[in-house]
Amino acid sequence: MLRVFLLIGSAALLPAVLSAQSAILAGKIEGDTYFSATGEFSLPLPVLRELGGTVTDTANVVTFSDSYNTHLSIACFPQDALQRWELETRGPRDYLLYFFTEFVLADFARRFPGSAIESARFVPELMGGALIAYALLPGGSYFEAQANALGAPPPAPVTAKRGTLLFVRNQHVFVVSTELAERATQRTTYSATAEAENARLTTRLTELAGRLVFPAPPAGR
Repeated sequence: MLRVFLLIGSAALLPAVLSAQSAILAGKIEGDTYFSATGEFSLPLPVLRELGGTVTDTANVVTFSDSYNTHLSIACFPQDALQRWELETRGPRDYLLYFFTEFVLADFARRFPGSAIESARFVPELMGGALIAYALLPGGSYFEAQANALGAPPPAPVTAKRGTLLFVRNQHVFVVSTELAERATQRTTYSATAEAENARLTTRLTELAGRLVFPAPPAGR
């Protein structure tokens, strides 16, 4: 189950242009809403076809991207007995930090050596208890190619910064992740502090989480 993290943000996924190729999706698009393949969530599309918006997905991960400043993914994994036990024994804060470190950050590091967590914080009032983690990924920017196309390639790849929001809902772990595009698209003039970057990522992640729609939990949960 957890090896599916290898697909988060991966360029190996076939692109599904919003208007023409939704048939290849594991989930589905109806009108302006995406419905996950598992049925565990839906949300209004966060990208526009007119801005080069694309949607790619698997049974557990969906990625939304455009040609300007959006690259975000939503992963949803059912908790097996071991993961439910980990949550019960560790508590929400430590469990989500463990999940991020062991699975999400470990996958980033496999694909982008040197990836590291910059900071993390637990927000008890968000989604019933959520962790927001900020990670630095050397050479891990989705927007590197777009930035390079504007002029001569930079001397070294940009270090991407990702914000990731994790929470548990209906016995599923949700992992919502987005890149701070400005680090690549505004490379020569970019000068935000880490605190300003974190605030910007937090705003984007919480706004996105607020747009998620979940089914009612089955009776007896």
